[in-house]
Amino acid sequence: MATTISLRDMAVEAIKQLPETSSAEEIMYQINLVANVVEGLKDIENGKTHTTEDVLKKIKQWRK
Repeated sequence: MATTISLRDMAVEAIKQLPETSSAEEIMYQINLVANVVEGLKDIENGKTHTTEDVLKKIKQWRK
């Protein structure tokens, strides 16, 4: 059985690793980083990804 860690708990752990003198901006950056990583992992689980090859093909089409 896999243990699921909440987004809140991951953000708290990331913030705990910051220096005591961290600014509000640095703290918000860490919260956003964790949220984006979690979102990306969910996209992977749901098959919402693109290969590098597919992306490069699309870029070439844009240049035409």
